[in-house]
Amino acid sequence: MIRVLVGCEHSGRVREAFRNRGADAWSCDILPADDDSPYHIQGDVLDHLAGWDIGIFHPPCTHLAVSGALHFRYKRPLQEQALRFVRLLMDAPIECIAVENPVSVISSRIRKPDQIIQPYQFGHPEQKQTCLWLKNLPLLEETNNVYLQMMSLPRNQRERIHFAPPGPDRSAMRSLTYPGIAEAMADQWLKPFPIQLCIEELS
Repeated sequence: MIRVLVGCEHSGRVREAFRNRGADAWSCDILPADDDSPYHIQGDVLDHLAGWDIGIFHPPCTHLAVSGALHFRYKRPLQEQALRFVRLLMDAPIECIAVENPVSVISSRIRKPDQIIQPYQFGHPEQKQTCLWLKNLPLLEETNNVYLQMMSLPRNQRERIHFAPPGPDRSAMRSLTYPGIAEAMADQWLKPFPIQLCIEELS
C-alpha cells in the first residue's frame, strides 16, 4: 500500500482524497484535524518525515506570498525561517514530493515552480494561482476546465478568496485545497506506483 504524508494540513481534504483511492494517507499539522480523523498526526511535520512514498506539503505562506510584499522588510527573520522550513520539506527523505504555495518568494529564493495551476482547471469557477514544486511526480493535468463559466461571474465571485474580508477565518479559508485539485492529485499521482511496486517485487 502506498503511504502518503500530507504535511501542514488539518482540513483532511487531500488526505481523504488519497485514502478514498486506497492509499495509506495521513495528514500532519500542529493543529488538530478539523474532521477528528484518526489518520491525523498532531505535531511538527519535520518530526514525521520518515517512511513515506509520497509527501505533499502545504507550508504556511504568511511570510512568503508576494501578496504581502509591502511588509517583507519588516519580517525578514520570519521569512528566512519560513524559507528554511520549505527547504527542509523539499529535501525530505521521500521519493516523491510536492510542495504547494501561492505565488511567493520561493520562486526567487529557492527555485521556480514546476507548474502553476488554477482552480478553474479542476471544476471550480474561481481564480487563485497555485504553484507546485515537484520531485518525481508528473505535472497535474486539468480535469474540468470551467474558465468560460467563471468569466461570466462577477469579479468578487471568481476571485472569492482575494475579496474575502479580514477576520479570524480568512487565513484558514485561503489555505484550503480545492476538492477538485485534491482529487486530481490523488488520481494522477497514485498512477505510477502499481507499476513501480510490481517491478520491485519481481527484482
